[in-house]
Amino acid sequence: MAKYLVIVESPAKVKTIKKFLGKNYEVMASNGHVRDLPKSQLGFSPENDFEPKYITIRGKGEILAKLRKEVKKADKIYLATDPDREGEAISWHLTKALKLDDKDVSRISFNEITKTAVKASLKTPREIDMDLVDAQQARRMLDRMVGYRISPLLWAKVKRGLSAGRVQSVALRIVCDREEEIDAFIPEEYWSLEASLLPEGEKKPITAKLQDKGGEKFEISSGEQMNQVLAELKGKEFKVRDMKKGERTKKAPLPFTTSTLQQEASKALNFPISKTMRIAQQLYEGVDIKGQGTVGIITYLRTDSVRISEEADEAARAFISESYGEEYLSDGEGSKKSNTKIQDAHEAIRPTDINRIPTEIKESLSRDQFRLYQLIWKRFAASRMANAKYETTTVNIAAGDYTFRVSTSKVAFDGFMLAYTEADDEKQEKQVLLKSIDKDTKLKLEEFDPKQHFTQPPAHYTEASLVKTLEELGIGRPSTYSPTITTIIARRYITKENKNLYVTEIGSVVNSIMKESFPTIVDEHFTANMESLLDSVAEGHLNWKTVVANFYPDLEEAVEAAEKDLEKITIEDEVTDEICEVCGRNMVIKYGPHGKFLACPGFPECRNTKPYYEKIGVACPKCGKDVVIKMTRKGRRYYGCIDYPECDFMSWGRPVEKKCPRCGGYMVEKGNKLACADEHCGYTEAKEKETGVTIHRVNAEYDSGEIVAQTKVAVAEGDTPETLAARVLEREHEFLVEVISDIVNGKIILG
Repeated sequence: MAKYLVIVESPAKVKTIKKFLGKNYEVMASNGHVRDLPKSQLGFSPENDFEPKYITIRGKGEILAKLRKEVKKADKIYLATDPDREGEAISWHLTKALKLDDKDVSRISFNEITKTAVKASLKTPREIDMDLVDAQQARRMLDRMVGYRISPLLWAKVKRGLSAGRVQSVALRIVCDREEEIDAFIPEEYWSLEASLLPEGEKKPITAKLQDKGGEKFEISSGEQMNQVLAELKGKEFKVRDMKKGERTKKAPLPFTTSTLQQEASKALNFPISKTMRIAQQLYEGVDIKGQGTVGIITYLRTDSVRISEEADEAARAFISESYGEEYLSDGEGSKKSNTKIQDAHEAIRPTDINRIPTEIKESLSRDQFRLYQLIWKRFAASRMANAKYETTTVNIAAGDYTFRVSTSKVAFDGFMLAYTEADDEKQEKQVLLKSIDKDTKLKLEEFDPKQHFTQPPAHYTEASLVKTLEELGIGRPSTYSPTITTIIARRYITKENKNLYVTEIGSVVNSIMKESFPTIVDEHFTANMESLLDSVAEGHLNWKTVVANFYPDLEEAVEAAEKDLEKITIEDEVTDEICEVCGRNMVIKYGPHGKFLACPGFPECRNTKPYYEKIGVACPKCGKDVVIKMTRKGRRYYGCIDYPECDFMSWGRPVEKKCPRCGGYMVEKGNKLACADEHCGYTEAKEKETGVTIHRVNAEYDSGEIVAQTKVAVAEGDTPETLAARVLEREHEFLVEVISDIVNGKIILG
């Protein structure tokens, strides 16, 4: 009997796919790429027609040896790597590394890891698409050019460990440009005016907003102008001029693409985009579902298409009709035209089986897997459902030359919203118009509510909004969004605070160099055009070496000019209070592959280093020294005593200052509660809402200097922003005096 070998990328897929195929099929994994350009050199040269020099990736020799052993036994080989350019390239590299030219080899691909999809792919084998391979080769070589020619320059002119990238440098510039906008923003004053009006014969007033004067919109830009408006309105009769009723339609959402999934998971689930991709990969590769075995429960996660297969569409419509009723079915396909170029090789992200309801398989999923799967399932179901409909009412109220307006809406038909609502959907208008209001209804003025406002600067980018911008500009592709943002955070070009992205000093310096010396590389239009050229290669309309050959000379010229013209830039290390026990100098904070560490500034004469620990402002329950944030070898965060190993205190939960009133032990944060660390005690209480004041050293980065002292201010019930701000300011003044006194008396040592 014939023997078949199926090669996939990920070991996680092996078990799932092997289950679908008979005993005559052997399934093995390549563990991603097996060949790449050498790390020690550029890997190609213009003199040799830009022909790439590929070598076996270090550590892949054993995997290839095992694959070669199985290749010899097999009558036919199926290359089943991922259904995208990267996957196509891996399949091609496998043919070269395993020397499969004289073998019966076919390329198969599937958009979902289900029995039906896998078996169907075996019936439609094909040859490797060399256009897709060439597009990947071109991208890899362009990225290698930028990285290998510009990164050494940054090392020489700024500091070691920096890097540039064809996409990452553009992403950094986008964040930097936004920061510059924010810094340059000057707030402008403006006012709004609301009137509380009581219709005749009613007890409940309505709130109307000032809309225009004499039929034309106008802005109130000062308190003086507002006083003038109020004076002109004094004694004026308020009367309904007209009422308009209408209908508003809210369209059902499209199914998820990679970008929209990353954005929505960030908003709805608070997932970083790297986490979203990691969990989506697990759902795609296969999850052990009780009663069903291991099966992929979502389709391929790297896509910019909203297309859905006919089979999936029919299944979804049948489910919706049965579960919600015929009236909830959409009357269209639920897709849209896009101005941006998309790779439509596979479908949108959807559940592989609409009948696999999230709540029914919850026990088989981790908490995060369930939450993401539920989001994908609901979004897909909603995309096949009818639009939501609102009844709207607009009332224009005349008062002299001025017009006030009341707008309300209510859901007439919930449609897709029965299954799904987006995280940033606007809140429903709470104001309800009274039935007694009609044209010419007179209203009694109860009071005016003038409010002062100031225009706000553009919002800081978040991971989600940066992904959205990159997609809109046509920069990068679904597979690149997550690694691009992860890289610029890991390089410490940007830092993340409460979801917002901020540029660091080093990020600002690198961006300035790139803008000055390599303006083309960081030009968003140039980068987007380059993506279009790569798409043309993938479609077979353009030779890949033409793209590479046209890019290289200009880059080389820019690098040579920068090497000659750029001056060396020095960025000072952050000095700490920690004293080097070897030579007595104040140690400085350095950045290594695994984050911050302390180093003696006397290097190379003094090579002393030690770990850097972030204090949380809580005393160790065992010895009274500082509790700091630490990491396990696998990267899990925990809290331990800074005096380890002399003190062995550790806690998975974040300790707080307050002691347990029941047993006297220490307490830890548990969501919105405080709980005794001793499970046997079992004491819990609601976490007191609080804000506080922090005094820390000032350095180049936002709020990242070493903490000197902290104090807390409780948020009382009934507090307004104004009352709380006043109390915090009062405590701030008191606390500053206390800290200065402690410094003078030697209780706080600043080094």
